[in-house]
Amino acid sequence: MASKDVETTADDVVAQAKADRAERRGPVAAIVLFIRQVFGELRKVVTPTRKELFSYTGVVLVFVVVMMILVSVLDFVFGLGVGYVFGNGPTA
Repeated sequence: MASKDVETTADDVVAQAKADRAERRGPVAAIVLFIRQVFGELRKVVTPTRKELFSYTGVVLVFVVVMMILVSVLDFVFGLGVGYVFGNGPTA
C-alpha cells in the first residue's frame, strides 16, 4: 500500500512539473520551479532514529578502518616491490 502512495505522489509531482513548465515564461520562473521541486523532494526525506544513526556511523567507521588497513598493506607491498625492481632493496 505504501508503494501506491509513493506512485501517486510521484505522478502528482510529474503532473505539477508539466503544468509549471507550461506556464513558465522566463529564467526567474525556472528558478522558482526548481526551488519548489527541491522542497518537494526534501519533504520525502526520512531522518534516521538515534539508534539507526549510531548504527550507520559504526558501519562507516569500520569500513573506513578496513580500507585504511587495505591501502596501507598494498602501499607496503608495492614499496617493497619497487625497492627490489630498482635495486635499492626493501625500504622498510
